[in-house]
Amino acid sequence: MTEILQTPKLVTVFGGSGFVGRHVVRALAKRGYQVRVATRRPDLAGHLQPLGNVGQIQAVQANLRVRWSVDRAVQDADHVINLVGILYEGGKQRFAAVQEVGARAVAEAARAVGAGLTHGSALGADARSQSVYARTKAKGEEAVLETVPNAVIYRPSIVFGPEDQFFNRFANMARFSPVLPLIGGGTTKFQPVFVGDVAEAIARSVDAKVEGGKIYELGGPQVLTFRQCMEEMLDIIERKRLLVSVPWSIASLQGAILGMLPKPLLTSDQVTLLRTDNVVSEAAEREGRTFATIGLQPQTIATILPSYLWRYRPAGQFTRRTEA
Repeated sequence: MTEILQTPKLVTVFGGSGFVGRHVVRALAKRGYQVRVATRRPDLAGHLQPLGNVGQIQAVQANLRVRWSVDRAVQDADHVINLVGILYEGGKQRFAAVQEVGARAVAEAARAVGAGLTHGSALGADARSQSVYARTKAKGEEAVLETVPNAVIYRPSIVFGPEDQFFNRFANMARFSPVLPLIGGGTTKFQPVFVGDVAEAIARSVDAKVEGGKIYELGGPQVLTFRQCMEEMLDIIERKRLLVSVPWSIASLQGAILGMLPKPLLTSDQVTLLRTDNVVSEAAEREGRTFATIGLQPQTIATILPSYLWRYRPAGQFTRRTEA
């Protein structure tokens, strides 16, 4: 009797070509899923092909601001993942359009085809926040749960990994600048989380191993201030730099000026966001909405950072440093 092979589950990933997205695509491909990556520029998603077998990963054009492209991208999908988000506004890419209206569009499209939904948000999402980024993230969560009540929502703290725009940016700055700025004195607390751990959590939601209808807060095993993050980074790249405190007022002014650039290093909204600690809440810990509930033990920055920040050391890979 001929065995009938079951077609692998099809998963559509919006924002799959981005930093977190590429790691999610890898985790899904390893599980044998067919992956459809919905992105505004599929011609720039070629780096995803080696993550799976031939024909397993397909990039399609989609824009959250264009509803018909969203509907087309989720056709026949069994599960939908939305990882689209922006850190600053530019052109037609506005916070509300992408993170609120766009989130609802993806949720409605997933509901229409009967697909499961995993939504990527951010720790600090708050409808009452003075930050537009944080407010629209919270409104996006509300739209998702209103549309797909059993959706899984993840709020990671600052995410680090080989392609991150946090540790890489400051490590590169330390190569040329004798000082590094500490906005607001560097007292803001973070709970850095490894991108691989976030990707695994998302993949487990596709595996139906995570209870839906909840907002999970994902933070690493350490709570560090901005200053401590910089000190840890400098120790790893073996450079000594002066850490200079920048008052909130001056930082806001700098953000307003830099925010006018096409790709700003800092915006006034980001400065506002930095006024609030970015750590897992006591409520999430108490209610079991963390990594522990998902069955994952997140990795520390000391374990991961040396694996990709070595290139910022004075001698690069030829350093005499002996890792523990």
